[in-house]
Amino acid sequence: MKVIMAGYSKTGTKSMFTALKRLGYNVYDFLEHFQYLEKDWEKIFAGNGTTDDFRRMYENVDAVTDLPAAYFWEELHKAFPNAKIILTMRESEDRWIESMIKQMKVLQHPLALMFYLSPTYHRMLRFMDNCGIVALGQVWSKACRPIWPHKINRMVMTMSYRRHNDYILKNAPKDKLLVFSVKQGWAPLCDFLGVEIPSEPFPHENIGGKKVVELEETHETFKRVNREVRASLLLLGLLGGCSCYLAFRGKITQFWS
Repeated sequence: MKVIMAGYSKTGTKSMFTALKRLGYNVYDFLEHFQYLEKDWEKIFAGNGTTDDFRRMYENVDAVTDLPAAYFWEELHKAFPNAKIILTMRESEDRWIESMIKQMKVLQHPLALMFYLSPTYHRMLRFMDNCGIVALGQVWSKACRPIWPHKINRMVMTMSYRRHNDYILKNAPKDKLLVFSVKQGWAPLCDFLGVEIPSEPFPHENIGGKKVVELEETHETFKRVNREVRASLLLLGLLGGCSCYLAFRGKITQFWS
């Protein structure tokens, strides 16, 4: 582990994920934490994680971004004491919470109802809820559901965001910490990491929370979800067809009898 991104979701984590990958790092973001380490994180969420667990989980990973890793940055740094820590922050708490709400509204699109036919999606919702509970005191899946979404507690989330950032600023090793905004671009990031500045522009991902729509089409986890949805729809179609056939046959039998 070389880089621990300690910034919460909606502080530029998707941009940082892309930026670090372009710098040659092997990066795990939210979906990778779920896809490859779901069982390990369930153990950690239950309060049974150890420093050795974190060291084993991420021994072949160069960098981590987004939750749940961002919340457990201190435990990760104990496992990888030479890793550098980057705290991404928004211009203000208000901008951050508005961005979080906008992201949740994007996730409320009606087509997401079909995802509920996927066992993988249900496990991902549980994983997302665990992330929200430990980091922000909120159950996210109810706020993101397409029908009758649950209203989030802005005060609780803002206080959690504030405490998280303040704790890092006070307790992270100063010689290993960079407080960063993606608006600053490549220069401070590359200087901190000791790498050359790429010629391409700094990435700006997930503007308006729309990155999730792209991930639904390209990421392996969502490809699996889509396969399970199609299989469930096929099964439901077959069951519906069989039911109609049996009902029709029963009426024909009754007619001739």
